[in-house]
Amino acid sequence: MKQAIGIVETKSLVAAIQASDTMVKAADVHVVDFNYVGSGIVAVIVSGEVAAVTAAVESASEVIGQIADIISTNVIARPHDEVDKMINQ
Repeated sequence: MKQAIGIVETKSLVAAIQASDTMVKAADVHVVDFNYVGSGIVAVIVSGEVAAVTAAVESASEVIGQIADIISTNVIARPHDEVDKMINQ
C-alpha cells in the first residue's frame, strides 16, 4: 500500500456513517473498509495522500465528537505492505 491510511473508530453506527461522509467530502480520500468491531463500535478506514488523510480524520473527529463518543483515531503515513493484506482480507 503506497498511500496513507486513516482510521476513525466510534461507538455509533450513525457517527461512523457521518465520519465516512465527512472524510470523503473534506479531502481526496477513499473509504477502504468499514468494520463492525462489536458492542456498537465501528471503525472506518480511508486511504489517500498523507495530508488529505490527516485533514479528513481531523474533520471527522470534530464532527462526530459532537454526536457520539470517539474511541480512537490514527493516521499511518506509510503503512507496510503487510498492513494491506490485513485490510483486504
